[in-house]
Amino acid sequence: MIIQPTSVAALTWIGAAAGASSEGWRIGAVLSARPIGISEEGLMVLQVGAVTVEAEAPGTKLPPQFQVRVLSVGAQPQLEILGASPLESTITQALRSRLPQQNGYAPMLATVGALSQWSVAKQLPPYVRSALALLEHSMSTPQELATPEGLRQAINRSGLFLEAQLAQAPASDATTAHDDMKSAMLRLVAILKGQPAPTESSDAEVDPPLLYRGAVPQGRWPLPPDLANSTEATDFLPRLNTDVLAALARLEVAQLQATPAHWTVEVPVQDEDGADVLQLLLKHQEEAEQDWTMGFSLDLPALGPISGELHLRGLRLSVRLWAQQRETVDLLENQFETLRARVDATGLFLDQLSCQHGLPQAGSSVSAVFLKATV
Repeated sequence: MIIQPTSVAALTWIGAAAGASSEGWRIGAVLSARPIGISEEGLMVLQVGAVTVEAEAPGTKLPPQFQVRVLSVGAQPQLEILGASPLESTITQALRSRLPQQNGYAPMLATVGALSQWSVAKQLPPYVRSALALLEHSMSTPQELATPEGLRQAINRSGLFLEAQLAQAPASDATTAHDDMKSAMLRLVAILKGQPAPTESSDAEVDPPLLYRGAVPQGRWPLPPDLANSTEATDFLPRLNTDVLAALARLEVAQLQATPAHWTVEVPVQDEDGADVLQLLLKHQEEAEQDWTMGFSLDLPALGPISGELHLRGLRLSVRLWAQQRETVDLLENQFETLRARVDATGLFLDQLSCQHGLPQAGSSVSAVFLKATV
């Protein structure tokens, strides 16, 4: 959960966040906590030690009394809920093992793109080329994402639902998840076994982008100089192993944090000149059956970083867009009339349609295991 200070406790909270409070805000300290109500904005009000804070409602119900451990201090203290259920403890352990390893898809896509060049690919063993081809086949194309059915299929094969699909499929169906992104990465990891593993993480704080931030545009990743000019396939394999393991850990973080009311999915999109990442963030207000919010982000070479948020409440739709480049704002606004007509044709009422120059501040998301505090 992202915690914001209440107005009545702002000064106390600032002192605590700075580590100057006498109430025990030190790394490793265990504090008592309890929910004390709901604010006018619909946020949960919590008493943590001597500090009152507001937070988004977690994915699971909090007990009347619980404890938290201070994991980090400073401008954004991070707290861990103690005394969780066995299932939550298992999830916590899994998150701890994957968070230091995780990274976005962009480095992996850059390495795969470099290996797809014929001068390098022809040096690879056939089974490695086959695994790389399967990984590329699991990616979507811009044409597929332009249709509702294509987008639905892209989300289904993003890897987020792999285990659920396997559990529901008949044992005799060998084609289940054959084009799933996680399945393709697992196959590639098995083939690359024996390559140097990622280096052990340091004690530095790791920022987990899928847990506590909204949909953040992710641009293409350049190859390091030592690989950019290499034509030897063996030079790429250790890097490929590291990148695939990091992307797989990121996907598993998203799976561990997914709930029926909140999930994040990343879809690699293969174009003629490279691959980009479409990130989708879906939230459902459980108190209101017909209240959905979908965020998205992407960073295209020709348009730059773009983010958007669609809020659907019943039949009323609000659309907000952001673009980092002024020229992209103009291009999007030129499409507003077409978009309004398409929304009207669906029977929805378009309450808001806007595009702002710049990108929104990192949004908050829900975590049932960790509390991340901000001032």
